[in-house]
Amino acid sequence: MKAVPFVKLQITSTKRKNKFKKWKSDYWWGYAFITPPFIGIALFTLYPLIQSLYMSFTNFDFSGPPQFIGFDNYKKLLFNDPMVWKTLVNTFYAALVVPISIAVSLFMAILLNQPIKGRNFFRSLFFLPSISSVVAMGLIWKWIFNPDFGLLNYVLGLIGINGPNWTNDIRWAMPAMVIQGVWAGLGMNIILYLAALNNVPTELYEAATVDGANSWHKFWYITVPSISPVTFFILITSLIAALQDFPRFMIVTGGGPNYATTTIVYYLYTTAFQYSQMGYASALAWFLGVIIMAVVLLNFLYSKKWVYYD
Repeated sequence: MKAVPFVKLQITSTKRKNKFKKWKSDYWWGYAFITPPFIGIALFTLYPLIQSLYMSFTNFDFSGPPQFIGFDNYKKLLFNDPMVWKTLVNTFYAALVVPISIAVSLFMAILLNQPIKGRNFFRSLFFLPSISSVVAMGLIWKWIFNPDFGLLNYVLGLIGINGPNWTNDIRWAMPAMVIQGVWAGLGMNIILYLAALNNVPTELYEAATVDGANSWHKFWYITVPSISPVTFFILITSLIAALQDFPRFMIVTGGGPNYATTTIVYYLYTTAFQYSQMGYASALAWFLGVIIMAVVLLNFLYSKKWVYYD
């Protein structure tokens, strides 16, 4: 066995040490760059999260320090507060926006994907609600739904229909908010669907044409499965947003009439900032958080049956 010179071993050892020092230096530089975001997350996300969890087990109304009461807030919201279940039903009713918006967005995306004149203008037009102020859009729709001089009832009157008292009628207030929610969610969904439609291989459509498939067969057996990951993404993000929806209800209906459009987040807001029951409001927030996690988990489990990845 040939002996390795001592000098060569020493040089190799020195190179390894230098490489280790460089790696360690880069390693700490990486930590230095990610430290500020971690500090921000810790201060403005983790700490409020832990604090709200603790507050949910207390009675706190700003008149004194929080008083620990165990699970009383959770017992109250589950068994002794009918408003929780009423507002939860309203919340899921309002979440009908999601499937309707998905269907309408896909239909509009297919239309806007056709080689028609001025399609870029219409794409921009449909995207405008996504970059507009929620407050401004809420005020515009409040005028549109006005029973006396609103645009919607005026158009209905032109075709002989006497429009309802939209936001002041218990029967029509939530359908009005669903209509407004579908319109508000079209822009981003259409953009996502347009991107997905452009990525569907044209060879699939050509092969289907050769096999004698009609337009419906192509849509149902090629388009829908091919864009299913995008549909799933829109479904999950839209559901999370819909179950936490609050600003437009506050602006357009104020939760009325007779709590017909009071969602659970709106009830949480009034409990916390109108009645100063911060402990009970924190319990409501965690209750809603568990519901959202359950809904998302169920969708992830069920997605294996209809979402197809390449």
